[in-house]
This record gives sequence, C-alpha cells and structure tokens, in this order.
Amino acid sequence: MSRVIDFNNVTVLRESKPILNNIDWQVESDQRWVIIGPNGAGKTTLLRVAAAQIQPSTGTAMVLDAVLGEVNVFELRTRIGFASNSLAAHIPNSERVLDAVMTASYAITGRWNEKYEDVDERRARRVLGEWQLSEFADRAYGTLSDGEKKRTQLARAVMPDPELLLLDEPVASLDMAAREQTVSILGEYAQAPAAPAIVMVTHHVEEIPAGFTHAVLMNQGQIFSAGPIEDTLTSDKVSEVFGFALKVQLDNGRFRVTSAR
Repeated sequence: MSRVIDFNNVTVLRESKPILNNIDWQVESDQRWVIIGPNGAGKTTLLRVAAAQIQPSTGTAMVLDAVLGEVNVFELRTRIGFASNSLAAHIPNSERVLDAVMTASYAITGRWNEKYEDVDERRARRVLGEWQLSEFADRAYGTLSDGEKKRTQLARAVMPDPELLLLDEPVASLDMAAREQTVSILGEYAQAPAAPAIVMVTHHVEEIPAGFTHAVLMNQGQIFSAGPIEDTLTSDKVSEVFGFALKVQLDNGRFRVTSAR
C-alpha cells in the first residue's frame, strides 16, 4: 500500500475568494473514495487538483509522489485516469469508439498522426469488452446513447492502466437502467484486486458503486467529514451538510437517501 494523494493545507483561490480552503486529505492506493456535497461545495475543484489540472494557490498537493508546481504535469497526467463531462466534450463525434479509447495512451482526444502498436489496439479492445462496448468499437462516438458514451469515457480513463482513477459524476443524467448498468460495472472494477485507487465525485448516494471504502463530505470549500464510508455517510452528517433532514440507508452494499421529515 502506498499514498497516492497527500494534500496539506491546500487552498484554491478564484478572484481572491477560496474555492477550496485549507484542505487536508490523504488517499492510499487500496482505497476507493467518493466525494459528496451540495452544489458549489468544491468537489470538482478538489478532483481537478488531484488530476493535476490546476495547482493550489497555497499549501502542498502531492499526487503519485509528485508535488504540483515542481513536476512536469503533462508526464504526471499520463499516470492518471480521468473522466468528466468537460473532457468528454472534446471527443469528436466522428471518432471511432476504438480510437476514442486508444488515444488515451497519449492523453489526447481525437486521433491524428500518432502511431499505435498492435498491443495498444489489443488492450483497447479488451478494455471495451470489460465495459460491455465490444460491439461498438467501429461505431462513431456521436452515435452512441448517453449510457454508452459514459462507459466509453470510463473505458478511456482506464485504458492507460492508471495508478489513480478520477471520475467526475460518471453516471450523471443517465436513465435508471443505464445508471445501474454502469454502476454495476464500475463496482466490479473497483473491487478487482488490480484496480487502482479511485476517487469519484457525485451528488447522489444512490450512484455510489459497491466496493467503495471511504467518503468525503464537503461544503463551502471545506471538508466537513472524511473517513470510512459507513462512518461518514450517516444520516446526521449528510443532513447537516445539505441543510435538510435526510435518512441515509445502506442495503446490500448500496446507499439510498430519503427525506427524514
């Protein structure tokens, strides 16, 4: 086991206002974290620092033993799998699904003149199979359903065999069937012995796959609570963070929430 994220007093300012405020947070290689909080809590900003997309204004952010601000972030990003709606928007609609996944080897979107080995294509096809996408390998990305696009984004994120996998709302906007299919596959992946450390942002506890071990509750740019998932996602703590009386229940490894009123 090794530490893959180590944040100490991390603050991110935007127009002199803190988006993240004095964050202390550590993630070990065998942990699967979910970050939850209301809109504007700072969840995506925290994930973007972990993805080496932005640097802290103050404090120290270490990712995969590299201190942000002292390392070539382009090299570091090749060791991190990242899936988000903003990144997905850069995948050309005309791109073959196979190529959309394979280009992750170069941390780019949109195939151009780069050369791939046979081993790259074999791995891409294997990853597509793991995410139930084999039949779509030669389809254009823009022709896929929302659920198929989300799974393509996840397949792309794991293609480089990352040491750290970061997911920003990986099942947002999906219908119930597509959500459950994707959550189920992600849960199987998260529980595989060879899976990397995973950090996932979501607004809904129902979207947390089985096998996730830890949780962060955030509000107003700060960590309200962090630790083992069952100790963190309690009715009292979730209610306080969201400012509304909520009842959180755990059933067969999956969470659900209802009004406590």
